[in-house]
Amino acid sequence: MLTKAIILGLIGVFCILDSRMLGRLNFERPLITCTLVGIVLGDLQTGLAVGASMELISLGLVTIGGAVPPDMCMAAIITSGFTIMTSASMETALGLAMPIAVLGQFIGVVGRTVLGSLTHVADKAIEENKFKKATSMHIVWGTIIYSLLYFVPIFLAVYAGTDVVEAIVRFIPAWLTDGLNLATKFLTAYGLALLMSIMLNKKMTVYFLLGFFLVGYLGLNITAIAIFATILAFILNSMKSVPAVSGGASAADDYDPLEDDL
Repeated sequence: MLTKAIILGLIGVFCILDSRMLGRLNFERPLITCTLVGIVLGDLQTGLAVGASMELISLGLVTIGGAVPPDMCMAAIITSGFTIMTSASMETALGLAMPIAVLGQFIGVVGRTVLGSLTHVADKAIEENKFKKATSMHIVWGTIIYSLLYFVPIFLAVYAGTDVVEAIVRFIPAWLTDGLNLATKFLTAYGLALLMSIMLNKKMTVYFLLGFFLVGYLGLNITAIAIFATILAFILNSMKSVPAVSGGASAADDYDPLEDDL
């Protein structure tokens, strides 16, 4: 358990530093994070299932201005780890996800407060021409604090053991668990609605309805629909790339350089 707790803590550090030091490779997305946890713990299928569910939930979380959203990255690591190690149901896992995400949100607020104080220390160091000290405030100490804010909670949660987690789950009233499960379903629907509001338009709606009815009436799974959709996209794209031919002349023959001036 000690080794697993350390490894999961390091995964958390790696994922949270993704958008802060490594560019943005999307390792902090719940789907990828849970997949990494599933690979480490030897249950990739469960990791993918938990990650897909939490990815849909996270789509409904919108960050406005400087607000700190619920930490779905930390929740994804702890929830997927608990689900794999305890063989818990998906409902129980998602019921734990939101409270952990809110806890991660609180930790994130505290961490940003501490990091804000480092900015003032760096400003003072610059005024005193202590540039190495100013650089260390951001590059070294900022990275260490961010890493500890993730490593410590994940390590303690996993190292506490599955018995403690199961006791906490049994202590939670049934009405609260049912409410959290219902809330996750609403967030999932809201996340899909946000995604559809961005992607759907008059041209794309017909393809969405086509995929929906193929699943509903033909019983095809999502993988088959994705394969057919990819083939259809290549066909439509190739049809658009073929130049129009009219009266045996190509489109290049009708080119008029004066049209550029217009």
